[in-house]
Amino acid sequence: MFTGIVTDVGEVVAVEERAEGLRRLTIACRYDLDTIAIGASIACSGPCLTVVATEKRGNRNCFAVDAAAETLALTTAGAWRAGTRLNLERALKIGDELGGHIVSGHVDGLAHLRRREDLPDMARLTFEAPAPPARFIAPKGSVTLDGVSLTVNTVERNAFSVLIIPHTLGVTTIGGLREGDAVNLEVDQMARYAARLMETR
Repeated sequence: MFTGIVTDVGEVVAVEERAEGLRRLTIACRYDLDTIAIGASIACSGPCLTVVATEKRGNRNCFAVDAAAETLALTTAGAWRAGTRLNLERALKIGDELGGHIVSGHVDGLAHLRRREDLPDMARLTFEAPAPPARFIAPKGSVTLDGVSLTVNTVERNAFSVLIIPHTLGVTTIGGLREGDAVNLEVDQMARYAARLMETR
């Protein structure tokens, strides 16, 4: 489990095709390698991926993850290449501060940036969500975009907007998004379960 509060921005340094449909990604980070256990979960711009190796590359700390065919097909991971910057978050520990909202690292689909408005010290970003998860997005609710917990500002049909504060623009990859870009979308779990309960009543 995660909270959508990014703790580092990593960089893909190597991409290796493994077994059919499997790709190994090596990601440079600022985390202490001694604190990363093999098998640990790290959210990488949304998807929760399992650490399969750690190593030093020059003076850079790196961890490797394997992305399976479904992850490559249904998230932006299929387009990650050497140089791609990723929002990273370590798995939540009991006692950690819940600064965002409960995030599973299971991507619901790709949202596309339809409009970017750069305001004084902020940016308003309007995304279009795919139809199935769009019904779980509500004004003042939470969404996770590329692993970042954000509050929904407005909703109109499948489109929704978020206001990005200067801190988030500066310490995540969200600030570099351009119109047309795709991001990994995870809707709020509470909204999903509430809708499911209503359906089964």
